[in-house]
Amino acid sequence: MPVPLSEIAAGVVRELQCAEFKAFWVGGCVRDMLLGREPDDYDIVTSALPAQIESLFERTIPVGRQFGVIIVPREGHQFQVATFRAEGDYQDGRRPGHVTFGDAPADALRRDFTVNGLFYDPIAGQLHDWVGGESDLRARVVRTIGSAQERFAEDHLRLLRAVRFAARLGFEIEADTFTALRANASKIAAISAERIRDELIKLFAPPEPGNPVAAPAARGLELLRESGLLEIILPELAATVTCEQSPDYHPEGTVFNHLVLMLKKMPEGADPLLPWAALMHDVAKPVTASRDERTGAIHFYEHEKIGADMAAAILTRLRFPRKQIEAVMAAVRHHMQFKDAPQMRKSTLRRLLLRPTFPLELQLHRLDCLGSHGRLDVHDFLVEQARELDQQPAIRPPLLTGDDLKAMGMKSGPEMGRLLAEIREKQLQDELKTPTEARAWVRAQIEKP
Repeated sequence: MPVPLSEIAAGVVRELQCAEFKAFWVGGCVRDMLLGREPDDYDIVTSALPAQIESLFERTIPVGRQFGVIIVPREGHQFQVATFRAEGDYQDGRRPGHVTFGDAPADALRRDFTVNGLFYDPIAGQLHDWVGGESDLRARVVRTIGSAQERFAEDHLRLLRAVRFAARLGFEIEADTFTALRANASKIAAISAERIRDELIKLFAPPEPGNPVAAPAARGLELLRESGLLEIILPELAATVTCEQSPDYHPEGTVFNHLVLMLKKMPEGADPLLPWAALMHDVAKPVTASRDERTGAIHFYEHEKIGADMAAAILTRLRFPRKQIEAVMAAVRHHMQFKDAPQMRKSTLRRLLLRPTFPLELQLHRLDCLGSHGRLDVHDFLVEQARELDQQPAIRPPLLTGDDLKAMGMKSGPEMGRLLAEIREKQLQDELKTPTEARAWVRAQIEKP
């Protein structure tokens, strides 16, 4: 049985303490432990200086030595061990101009929010709270340590982190903290796209199994709007707040309301790209909206095609990997096809089912329905069709390839491409079922006058 991560982390603290240094767990691991959650990682702070940490442990990685941060690998895990420090002279809203090593209370005061400023000694089983974090945990409140204005001025990413912690923990943002957040929201534009992307990925992530917080991604989207961050980070989504839809199809109201409802229905264990497909699938509705003067109906012609291009631009701006961008684009571009699935030709339906992005598209379709009319008849039909297709593995690979046609005496060119496409169509229609049947059909085509 593997050794629990907490025991390994406690062992690192024990070695530091045995060498007569002070050492504690700190930050998110302490917060999560007090909330009854199993931490994913453990950060450690100590009175030991970087050189002393390096001499004490057999293997270390000096990832941020100048800031007092050393990585200690242990039993396949990496633990960040940092010297107690104070920071100052923030110039760019991102990093301190200087760092001075200090004691534990000073280290606590430099941190962002009280619930992240708790220290815990796993050897003595003792909690240290120099910032009022324990009471804020009980009150379920996100509050900056000290002046909210100063904390947000030091590192503008804390504006977004406040929203993430409130949403993912199911907490409220304390009034003065939220006032300062709104007042400083525009400063998030100074933060790199990569850092913003990483926070948004955590904010919109599907629910974690066993997490009692309901619909954290939906709450996150609402907090982004209420704080003013949404129009700075994702102005295309901010435009959906006032974008009305026809009540016959969308009784939930605006596109923004639709997105919130979709995120509320996002299941545990969903594809990590599902929240992004959901957020992007109707992103073009504000720019494609038109109203029928006779009936008053609202239309969004080609919003799925324009939306795919907009999704690509947004995710590129946020520095998402190309493969992920293409997957979200495919889900956005195809999402309007699903309503017609029961009436499709067999070959067309099978092409839909065989798309590499079909599993993501199907999850998006389910959320799209649950976030509006609530009917899942088409979804259930597609689940059954996909199950049946999985029982026919011979359909997935083409019956013949270009090399097969060359072996039959054909030359490369448009005619070969046409025949291959027609063979695939007949295969998906169950009109040709074996390579032998396909070859016979090809010979008949070649022999035609």
